[in-house]
Amino acid sequence: MENLLPWLTLKSVPGIGNLLFNRLLRHFQSPDQVLSASHGELTQVQGISSPQATAIRRHAVPDWAAEEIETVFKSGYHIILQTDDRYPTLLSEIPDPPPFLYVYGRIDSLGPPVAVVGSRNATSYGIQAAEHLGSSLAGNGVTVVSGMARGIDTAAHQGALAGKGKTIAVLGSGLKKIYPAENTKLFHRIAENGAVISEFPLNSGPEPHHFPIRNRIISGMTYGTVVVEAARKSGSLITARLAAEQNREVFAVPGSINSYKSTGTHTLIKQGAKLVEHVQDILEELPFINISIQNDDGQTSGHSDKMNGLTTDEDRVVHLLEPYPMHIDDIIRKSEMAPGLLSSVLLQLEIKGIVQQSQGKLFSIVKDAGT
Repeated sequence: MENLLPWLTLKSVPGIGNLLFNRLLRHFQSPDQVLSASHGELTQVQGISSPQATAIRRHAVPDWAAEEIETVFKSGYHIILQTDDRYPTLLSEIPDPPPFLYVYGRIDSLGPPVAVVGSRNATSYGIQAAEHLGSSLAGNGVTVVSGMARGIDTAAHQGALAGKGKTIAVLGSGLKKIYPAENTKLFHRIAENGAVISEFPLNSGPEPHHFPIRNRIISGMTYGTVVVEAARKSGSLITARLAAEQNREVFAVPGSINSYKSTGTHTLIKQGAKLVEHVQDILEELPFINISIQNDDGQTSGHSDKMNGLTTDEDRVVHLLEPYPMHIDDIIRKSEMAPGLLSSVLLQLEIKGIVQQSQGKLFSIVKDAGT
């Protein structure tokens, strides 16, 4: 506990952000040495002004620090210092890595990390794509990193877990403020199969300005970032921009030209992001990940069995539907089936796991149905 106090103390000095913290750490080797340095020694560090040096010398151990550390360990969490061997190697290479991370779970002994991010208000197509990529990446030994937000992030984590793999969630809040609250069970499942991490104190809320800060960790600790679905102005595009600035790979999943939720991903592709249709598109750009690529076409016998024994009407509807949701009125028009009959057919296809319904009487084919 005593070794951690100087880290929390220096981090809490007003005006000392991650960039200056790291400069001070490189110069003095430890926060203890920083806090005991003279005014003149401190101002020798690039970016440290005379007022900042004075603030460091006058700054006392915060009243909350000891209790914070005690709560961390009582809760089964850890604080991983930048000097710890368990600290993510890639993250330490960015210009402003967090001096320490709050960790629930384990961040060591994991596979090579790749980020999968996207819209909170995702379409069923985006959710399916994120789950499928998450599962396929996990099946290839990749650790899936995302932000545990609603929509694409949640789907990516769930896909990785369904693929029996490892996943890491990077929060825009403290570990004691799970956001969104409906992901509480997912929060614990991720920790059992990887880790949940944050650079914010335990009881920090999900403030809007936290998320762009959080995004640099997602991109910084991974070899590449896959954007599944994003509008033109999106936090996911911030993550992609940060990944490019950090000299990491950027990937994007194409969507419908009629969907505004794919305008951001299409812009990324125009700017040079690698277009992703299959997990191979990601792994072939990361040759230093020495793993054997598994097929991700979803054509397992279990999925194909779903298509056996369909009635003529069911088969007719299945071949009209696409991964993108279609309104029931359009299905009626294209199938030329009576509304009552079509509703019955769609219900049977939902029961069989071939079709899924979205809000607003929208229907789409399930990606892994084996069509």
